[in-house]
Amino acid sequence: MAAAPQWSYERAWGDEEEDGEQEEAQPRWSSLRDSLIFLIDCSASMFQEEGEEDSAFHKCVKCVHSAMRNKIISNDRDLVGVVFFATNKHKNPSDFKHVYIFQDLDVPGAQMILELEEIFEEDGVERFEEEFGHSTDFSMSEVLWNCSNMFSTCTQKLGHKRLLLFTNNDDPHAGNINLQRQAKTKAKDLEGLGINTELLHMNKPGGEPFDITKFYQDIIVIPEDEDVTCLPDPAAKFEELLERVRYKEHKKRTLARVPLSLGEGLEFGVGIYTQVRETYKGRKVKLDARTNQEVRTITKTVDSETGKFLMPSDIKKVQTWGGRDIAFENDEIVEMKVFDKPGLVLMGFKPRTSLKPYFHIRPAQFLFPDESVISGSTRLFSALLQRCLARDVVPICRYIPRKNSPPKFVALLPQKEEFDDNNMQSTPAGFHVVFLPFADDLRKLNFEDTPRAKQDQVDKAKEIINKLKFKYDPMSFENPVIQQHYRNLEALALDRDAPEEVYDFTQPDKERIDRRAGPLIDEFKDIVFPDGYTPGAKPKRKTAAATAAEQVTEADIKRMAQAGTLGKLTVPVLKEFCKQSGVKVTGNKKQDVIDAITEHFQIE
Repeated sequence: MAAAPQWSYERAWGDEEEDGEQEEAQPRWSSLRDSLIFLIDCSASMFQEEGEEDSAFHKCVKCVHSAMRNKIISNDRDLVGVVFFATNKHKNPSDFKHVYIFQDLDVPGAQMILELEEIFEEDGVERFEEEFGHSTDFSMSEVLWNCSNMFSTCTQKLGHKRLLLFTNNDDPHAGNINLQRQAKTKAKDLEGLGINTELLHMNKPGGEPFDITKFYQDIIVIPEDEDVTCLPDPAAKFEELLERVRYKEHKKRTLARVPLSLGEGLEFGVGIYTQVRETYKGRKVKLDARTNQEVRTITKTVDSETGKFLMPSDIKKVQTWGGRDIAFENDEIVEMKVFDKPGLVLMGFKPRTSLKPYFHIRPAQFLFPDESVISGSTRLFSALLQRCLARDVVPICRYIPRKNSPPKFVALLPQKEEFDDNNMQSTPAGFHVVFLPFADDLRKLNFEDTPRAKQDQVDKAKEIINKLKFKYDPMSFENPVIQQHYRNLEALALDRDAPEEVYDFTQPDKERIDRRAGPLIDEFKDIVFPDGYTPGAKPKRKTAAATAAEQVTEADIKRMAQAGTLGKLTVPVLKEFCKQSGVKVTGNKKQDVIDAITEHFQIE
């Protein structure tokens, strides 16, 4: 039987360490910090401009600047550094030639942002080129060695260590076998130290293709089951480069590493990832008003009767049942929470159509194979994914993410790998972990009977919808509240006169809507709303007489007129009936109104 084809999972979600649950209101803080070094080639080819396009070096510096601003918002504890190589000048502790540490590993701040802005501002690139110059005599081995030293000498405890290398030169040591061998050896050393080197290659001057097989396939980390030809095409536009930097600067961490059991004796390892998590403003720090030093909050529990401070061992938890307080020890509470060992257990398969939109109770997670749990997991995972896609079914599993977690039912929605026009992975292959509701979670809603729309109204609404359709992409919409908050902080930190303007993309584009569907909207209002209706206007309050008249039907009025008992009704009610029925009244007295109604019904 032919072997199942394998997807390049590591390209999208690398093998990362477990980082705990990420779904709380505030993210958990770890003592380890992520570190990232931007390694920028300063060869002459990086400064060549083609037409109206900025030089490759200019695009790189702008990308680094944007990435640092994002780091301040999303991961303000991460460390970032910037290193230039292939320059005439050098600055590094090991005195390596043509290697310049522009910014050492540090938390991104105002000074680092301003230093980068000085480079890509007007004439900044030209001044940089004149001051730093170019050189082809550098050694890539020494460049990588310098970065390794930056990580090792950092005083902070580092978690993930990465290099993002920007270049448009696919063979920096052409013809020099000795330098090539040294660079490849040093790259292997970095990989052994847990330092990942990733390439952000750019178009070469003149449009010549960038051939990664000449040099860099032995420098960067490429999984064994991944072909180098699957790497994205070289970036040509600033937007493409910026998208790739954002794609690589965030490291994916597993929420859990668990086995997925398909039956007795058959299981494979998977990693669970969070795809969506709400972004919050940075936490507020309380300072002492006198010293301006950060203060620490300490919470203690006090006995309300004795005033004695209580230790955690002195506290029990109580649940009231049937009017009686039932006390539990902490060990008992922990024991009650244990249902089974962590993992996913296959319960069966259902058609994809059985997965209804209203089952959504929380954001889905994502499932990838994990070789560190069970060797050979990738092959079995990809085989399961293939068959689910071919048969259009979803596996239903019982899911326990970690010890002491309650069991949940989930549907594994299969997704195939897709690439964009630049050979950049746009959709990774794997399963969406869709959480399913229990019977206790479902609510039965009783809707009141409302008027049904007519067919012409429905057809007109469909025309409007078709005119206003657009392809929704969450990456196109930033949270205006978060962005405005950090733009204000940024303006204060960088001593700017005013914060950078934030465009609110959540506001509807009224001009475009009117241009595309304005006439249709007017036609829709004409056939739906009655004459004289003003959208948004408050409805007129009904008078007491009008309310009373609604409670008395025309049949009741006729029956009372035949019985001669109209006099029991009040004058306002009688007049309201005349107004609604179009009965003309010649006098103002009650008897005049009664006579008009009697004549209306032709009663003698």
